[in-house]
Amino acid sequence: MNMLGEIIARDAVRIERLMPGPIDRLWSYLVDPDKRRAWIGGGDIEPRVGGRVEIEIRNADLSDEGDRPPPKYARHVGPTWIFGEVTHFEPPRVLGYRWHHDGELASEVRIELEPKGDKVLFRLTHTRLPSRDALLSVSAGWHTHLDILAAHLAGEAPESFWRTMTRLDAIYDQRIPPW
Repeated sequence: MNMLGEIIARDAVRIERLMPGPIDRLWSYLVDPDKRRAWIGGGDIEPRVGGRVEIEIRNADLSDEGDRPPPKYARHVGPTWIFGEVTHFEPPRVLGYRWHHDGELASEVRIELEPKGDKVLFRLTHTRLPSRDALLSVSAGWHTHLDILAAHLAGEAPESFWRTMTRLDAIYDQRIPPW
C-alpha cells in the first residue's frame, strides 16, 4: 500500500493506511475530542448526520518546540478552525463532513474504516478542493496528520508536524499536475 495519497481527480485526494486496530479504538480517535486533539484537533463533532463540526487545529501543539511553519503556512502558526456539518455517521465505519477551513475552503471529507485482521484499513477521501494550492496543502496536511495518528496508535512518539509537512509539501508539489 502506497503511503502517499493518490490524486483521484483534479480536485480530490485519497489516502489509505493500514493502522493498528481494533476498529472501535481507531473510531474513538475520530470522534473523541481529547483523542482527536492528539493528532489533528479537538472540538465538537455532533454524532449524527446534520450535526455540527467545529475542530480546532493547533499544528504547533503537534510539533517539537521551535518547529515553525514555512513561510507558505505562516498564518497557520496559531489555531485554525474547521467548521461544517456531518454528512455521514455510521459508527464505527464511516464519518463524513463538509469542511470549511477558516472560511475559505468548502470541500468534503469522508473517512472509512474497514477491519483487516488485527489492523484497520483507514481510507480518507477529501474532495471538491477549489484549487491546486488547496489540493497540495490538504494532501500534505492529511498525510502528516495521519503519520501522527499512526504513531499514537503504535505507542510511538510522532515526528514533528512542521518539518514533516514541509518535506511532504515538496513531494506532493512534484506529484500534483498543474491546473
